[in-house]
Amino acid sequence: MKFDKAVVDTLLAHDIVMDQALSEASAAFHAEEVPVGAVLLSESGMVMAATHNQTISLSDPTAHAEILTLRLAGKLIQNYRLLNTTLYVTVEPCMMCMGAIIHARVSRLVYGTRDPRWGAAGSLYDLSTDNRLNHRLEVISGVRETECRGILQRFFRERRYS
Repeated sequence: MKFDKAVVDTLLAHDIVMDQALSEASAAFHAEEVPVGAVLLSESGMVMAATHNQTISLSDPTAHAEILTLRLAGKLIQNYRLLNTTLYVTVEPCMMCMGAIIHARVSRLVYGTRDPRWGAAGSLYDLSTDNRLNHRLEVISGVRETECRGILQRFFRERRYS
């Protein structure tokens, strides 16, 4: 899938791409994984990778949606530096994921709902603007926030009552 570059920076485009990330989160939900989805766009608007949390199915504590998406994109272009890319995630990334995002040199992070317990892009920590690090990135939060928060709440509510 490809998104027109002129449209990528608009709020509507953020909604459209976040819809794909929500679709990935739904796949995680149905696989009984914490429902987080991620999509990485190239500078030209091409979807480089899209996936969801798989920590349980892969028995891997690092198999967060963001990490898996960065890995797939890196393999696609045969480079760990994902310059001029935008990462869409349904939930604010944790410290591990923000570290990987920064190392990968992602230019922009767009996420849906905050994570006050683990979030490292403005909630608990803000690694995106830490001057001690060699890379900073633009962060846009609150895109499709209600839906992104809702799928998480539904997942944990169902797990609590089952």
